[in-house]
Amino acid sequence: QVQLVESGGGLAQAGGSLGLSCASSVSVRSLGEMGWYRQAPGNKRVLVAVIASGGAQTYADSVKGRFTIARNNDKNTVYLQMDNLKPEDTGVYYCNARTFRLTRVTGDYWGQGTQVTVSS
Repeated sequence: QVQLVESGGGLAQAGGSLGLSCASSVSVRSLGEMGWYRQAPGNKRVLVAVIASGGAQTYADSVKGRFTIARNNDKNTVYLQMDNLKPEDTGVYYCNARTFRLTRVTGDYWGQGTQVTVSS
């Protein structure tokens, strides 16, 4: 069982920056993909950014050029640096980890979520 613990987040003004961290209970080298998802009130959970085990990164169009995802294999941690924040970035941010066998998802794990609020 993989446990993910998020930290960071909080309140920021538009144009400001925040950083999120997600610590994994297992080696991130064993996880095929790790990422961050956001859920705003009344909305579905949506992808923000993911990073594959090989380092390839995928971002939602709304955050490209503003957010950066990174993983530190030695610390078993994934980070999300959020710059030039906008009010629409507000929501609960969840860390996610997935394991694969070939292309089939064999494990799908979530953290408890951390609140990010951006004021205008």
